[in-house]
Amino acid sequence: MTEAASIIGRTVSHYSVLEKLGGGGMGVVFKAKDTRLGRSVALKFLPDDISHDAQAIERFRREARAASSLNHPNICTIHDIGEFEGRPFIAMELLEGQTLKHRISGRPMEISELLDIGIQIADGLETAHTKGIVHRDIKSANIFLVNRGPAKILDFGLAKLVNHRQLAPESLGESAQRTQTRIEEGALLTSPGTSIGTVAYMSPEQARGEELDLRSDLFSLGVVLYEMSTGMVPFSGSTVALIFDGILHSEASPATKLNPRLPAAFESIFTKALEKDTDLRYQTAGELRADLKRLKRDIESNRRAGAEKSPSPNALSAASVPTKKSVAVLYFENQGGLKEDEYFRDGITEDIVTELLKIKQLQVFPRSEMIAFRDKPVTALQAGQQLGAAYVLEGSLRRFGNRVRITGQLVEVSTRQSVWAERYDRQLEDVFAIQEEIARSIAQALRITLTPQEEKTIARKPTENPLAYDFYLRGKSYMRRENLDYALQMFEQAIQLDPNFAVAHAGIAHVCGLIYEYREQNPKWIERARGACERATDLVPDLPEILTAQARICYTQKKYDEAALLAWRAIERKPDCEGSWNILGRAYFSSGRFEEAAALTGRAIEANGDDYNTYLPYVNSLQRLGRQKETAHLREQVIKIFRQQLELVPEDVRARILLAGYLAYLERDHDECIRHLQTAVALRPGDSNTLYNAACAYGILEKKTEALETLKKAFAAGYGNPNWAAKDPDLTCLHDDPEFQKLVGLSEGVVS
Repeated sequence: MTEAASIIGRTVSHYSVLEKLGGGGMGVVFKAKDTRLGRSVALKFLPDDISHDAQAIERFRREARAASSLNHPNICTIHDIGEFEGRPFIAMELLEGQTLKHRISGRPMEISELLDIGIQIADGLETAHTKGIVHRDIKSANIFLVNRGPAKILDFGLAKLVNHRQLAPESLGESAQRTQTRIEEGALLTSPGTSIGTVAYMSPEQARGEELDLRSDLFSLGVVLYEMSTGMVPFSGSTVALIFDGILHSEASPATKLNPRLPAAFESIFTKALEKDTDLRYQTAGELRADLKRLKRDIESNRRAGAEKSPSPNALSAASVPTKKSVAVLYFENQGGLKEDEYFRDGITEDIVTELLKIKQLQVFPRSEMIAFRDKPVTALQAGQQLGAAYVLEGSLRRFGNRVRITGQLVEVSTRQSVWAERYDRQLEDVFAIQEEIARSIAQALRITLTPQEEKTIARKPTENPLAYDFYLRGKSYMRRENLDYALQMFEQAIQLDPNFAVAHAGIAHVCGLIYEYREQNPKWIERARGACERATDLVPDLPEILTAQARICYTQKKYDEAALLAWRAIERKPDCEGSWNILGRAYFSSGRFEEAAALTGRAIEANGDDYNTYLPYVNSLQRLGRQKETAHLREQVIKIFRQQLELVPEDVRARILLAGYLAYLERDHDECIRHLQTAVALRPGDSNTLYNAACAYGILEKKTEALETLKKAFAAGYGNPNWAAKDPDLTCLHDDPEFQKLVGLSEGVVS
């Protein structure tokens, strides 16, 4: 290819090259304009020595294609690959900001910032790893901090090509003379045919030239976290040999000695991340992310984050760090005592949580952690101490006629004092104003100044009609239990009262998708679902609930990849959006992407763990992978959720039939299992989904005749997801049965 200056102003494929942005060991980067779509992109041309190696180019194309499948806010997006004048290039998302390496510049970062960045990078890596993609060159120079935006991992698909660079074993120069130092970008690349990546960030197995898996990236991320914490890499020296020796044989100096402001709890994270034995290291990026999030939560709730156990001056209290305030919201007490008002109590509580989540300076505990306290004789102080929350909001609700009385109290756990309390006696139509006032009052009590954007979002109401809102909450409750006729009626009533109620239109779309899948494969349901989504989108574009409904429609039509992408978009906008994690897990399970589903289990439960439907695809995925211990643990969790639900709503047939199946798996309480199974079928004898789950329970119990006969009844009643049935581990006992294979549309021996 010609010199950089000569390409500026020319058109490469359909990209108009505007200016050179920089260059280095991975090639030269230009800013360009996509003439087809009108967007700005970055064009990266590969180095000359790689450009003339046919084998390397083919590997580059293969890696780039895999990397282009990654769709995550913390991974730089690859738009296109091509070739110009014999030199390969890659078209990527154009980012404005700086690399993490430049941000560090040899100085420790603020603890809150490094935790945020570490969590984001671990999140991005988890997505890549679930697709079987290992980066191999995680380092601070390959992490980009977007101005007023997220951290992004760069160069997925390129790192594997770096082994074409020769690294001289001589002195590395003055910048590497100290025992702890920064390594200049591009200065420490590996020799051909041996190892991959920048030496100072290598894992031990990478340094030895061994086969790599995802745990190598986690070691490298540990090096980056250490560098952010101290301004220095943990292993360095004046020659490559010395650096290798440190990586392979030495322990890193305690980070708290280099940066006394670090909470002592960081040391356990570094110990596990920089463990030389891969079996003792973090096993997944999600596991590392969870530890970082836990530490962040502890700091933000003004706990000492482990430093209390050691009076060492090297470990200062985490409370000295500027933090968010953590708030746990207990489910409000339903003082009316009427079971039929439980949906209203739950909806009000969850909406208050949603309002508080809009305040960025608050750390709000997820609903999944609060469900265990619902309707239990526990005080705010007890809940706060158990959760490690700085503050707990408790309250009560009583509805009588068209009036509502709501009381609320915010308790500071450390002082055992109430910092705010209020009682509201209002008309039902004022319920949104009450939710808004509670959120504002809590912010004021905690001396939090709301931003103009937060003021705007808190003031936004889903509807002006309180009765429409009441019907909507009823619809949500019925839909969660898959009582589809009642759910549809409730959403229809909500829209009759307020035709512009966008989330109610989304609710109708979601229910229509479920009806099509479970009961009647008539195109009218898909048409109606699409029409409801279009109406909702016209009212409020890109509403998370609409995206979730669209994902349900795609899933119902077996468009699993599209369903997963839509579910991810909903989650990006609202991480606890109801139904989103269930559909994402179902899409992955139905398309055989069991590893990807399993890797998301923790996040799904954290976000939507109060809904028992969330657990199901993740339990099945873990079981298909043969991870029996994790499967059993998750089943125990969801059994508790089923029992809690049936205590509150004994008529929840779906919870009852699913509980029967889970009890069957645990090979205990056989009589209880059969009792729940028979009761559920008696309550809904013609419901296809109830019959399907009854067949699963019989299948788990190895009652093949009953399982097959009940499954036939389910299909006769309209059950329309044979692909799920074919993969369902609950029906393993039928997989070799020709009649089963015919029923699910497979030839003999195809079930896997």
